Amino acid sequence: MHLESLSVVDWRSYASTDVALGPGVRVLVGPNAQGKTNLLEAVHYLATGASHRVASDAPLVRAGASAAVLRAQARVGEDARRATVEIEVRPGGRSRAQLNGQPQRRVADAVGVVRAVLFAPEDLALVRGDPSDRRRFLDGLLAQRRPAYAAARGEYERVLRQRNQLLKDARRRAGRVDATLADWTDALARAGATLLAARIAVVHALAGPTAAAYRELLAGPTGPEAADRVGLAYESSTGRRIAAEPEAGVPDPAELVEELRTALVERGDEEIERGITLVGPHRDELALAIGELPARGYASHGECWSLALALRLASREVLREVGDEPIVVLDDVFAELDVTRRARLAERCRGFEQVLISAAVDEDVPLDGVRYRVRGGTVIPLAEEVA
Repeated sequence: MHLESLSVVDWRSYASTDVALGPGVRVLVGPNAQGKTNLLEAVHYLATGASHRVASDAPLVRAGASAAVLRAQARVGEDARRATVEIEVRPGGRSRAQLNGQPQRRVADAVGVVRAVLFAPEDLALVRGDPSDRRRFLDGLLAQRRPAYAAARGEYERVLRQRNQLLKDARRRAGRVDATLADWTDALARAGATLLAARIAVVHALAGPTAAAYRELLAGPTGPEAADRVGLAYESSTGRRIAAEPEAGVPDPAELVEELRTALVERGDEEIERGITLVGPHRDELALAIGELPARGYASHGECWSLALALRLASREVLREVGDEPIVVLDDVFAELDVTRRARLAERCRGFEQVLISAAVDEDVPLDGVRYRVRGGTVIPLAEEVA
């Protein structure tokens, strides 16, 4: 798939702008703080319904405006049919969405038509950050891969909030437990097993493509395997560690329900004492290793960048297995790579249907393609095929 056009109104620094796009490489060039990332963020929001930079929608709307509007025309599916997606972001009220001119009941119903994988400097948190950063990565990928996953995660979070409230009440009452806690424990195990099965399966799917992309970035597609082996594992709060295996399938949710239920019962007294749920997907971890060492705390800056980028490139492979090839969005990435890795990333990009790139310096991007000059809220297309 690819975007034919992107329009934003009252989005971040933009009062209004329209950008004609198309397949191939598209590079937004301009000094920092001119609005390049804001446009890439709009693409990501259309794809996922969320920003990769902020947790709430309020900063996304231009100062003085009550709402922002994002609109994209895309070519989707094997028949390259045209689809129009529009999202109205209203931080003070209910956001709205349209698909091909038809209002949707929920914004989530329009999310997923545009598919995108974005890599930005913030992605260093995938390696160096807290477990919550890696859980967010898995959940975002799964929401695009299987749209029903977002609803399943919402249900889990609803059950978790209710169960946590019951545990807090029990702590205040010196351990006296509400009679419904057992029911909510069972509901949490069932809702959690759905997420757990999907996460474990996607970690298995990521293993091979991540290792290949990391090795290619450091050693080249045909060179020796100079890079240390990358390892992925899913560490469950039940105490089980599942090493990623490319050929492994989807685990049995019924077995995971029992695993979660047993762990919840075993830690029940501790949960009441602390007033919080200690077992479940909300406390799990995606463990990353380079060679024999954990990547977090041991990997160099260059290794962290390469591993984070490899995870995003692997995400593209995982998404294209089950639908349209996603747009690859690279926000100020080439400037952080040395000349050799720039060339290797560029070689990968040449095989993608559409790549959207931002750069402060045009010469940092060793790819032919259409350039756009971004300055002070204006986007001006420059001559095509300028290296």
